[in-house]
This record gives sequence, C-alpha cells and structure tokens, in this order.
Amino acid sequence: MKAKKYNISVEATLEVIGGKWKCVILCHLTHGRKRTSELKRLMPDITQKMLTQQLRELESDGVIRRIVYQEVPPRVEYELSEYGESLRGILDALCAWGEQHICKVYGNYDVLDENVLNEHLKS
Repeated sequence: MKAKKYNISVEATLEVIGGKWKCVILCHLTHGRKRTSELKRLMPDITQKMLTQQLRELESDGVIRRIVYQEVPPRVEYELSEYGESLRGILDALCAWGEQHICKVYGNYDVLDENVLNEHLKS
C-alpha cells in the first residue's frame, strides 16, 4: 500500500477533526464523558446516523475512547483519549476565535444556544 501524501500538515489535522460535527463532539467531550443520547441532546441538529458515523471515525482515529459497560440494558459512553486530549488547545483556540467572530459580526452572543459550553458568555 502506498503511503498517503499531504501537501501541508494541516490536511492531516482536518482529515481527523474536519467537517461540521467532529469539533463540536470533541468540544463537548472536553467537559467529560458523554453517552450518545447526551451528545444528541447537546447537538439537536445532528442526525443519529451522522452522530454514530462521526463517533466511529473519531474512535478509529484514536482521539476518543468508547467505553462499554456490561449492563442490561447496555450502556456506552465516550471520552477523549489521551491522544484526543492533545487537541484541547486547538479546540480552545477554535472556540475563542468563534466567540470573537460572533461578537464582531453580531455585536453580542444572542445567536448562541444556551448550553454548558456557552455559560461563560452570559452577561
């Protein structure tokens, strides 16, 4: 098998965390373990199929860990892996830039949903 070639290294980063939902999932997981249903509740616009697909890809890339509890009914939780924790600085920087952008464009944070990730922006 031929080794993958990248034009620049940011391509490798985007291959792992790119797309609409992966960074959002990862940001929620920076606040601790979450069940699939919790993530779905925190991201109401994502379909169940897309959430499952994104979680599988993030797990396959080694940035999240899937924890299965042998219970009835079965319980599954997701958390950042040690490797995924190395993304925390990138995720924090993306959130900070997004906050600045929202403030610049809209003048306030009214366009942000109320959730745990936005609590620090309350006036």
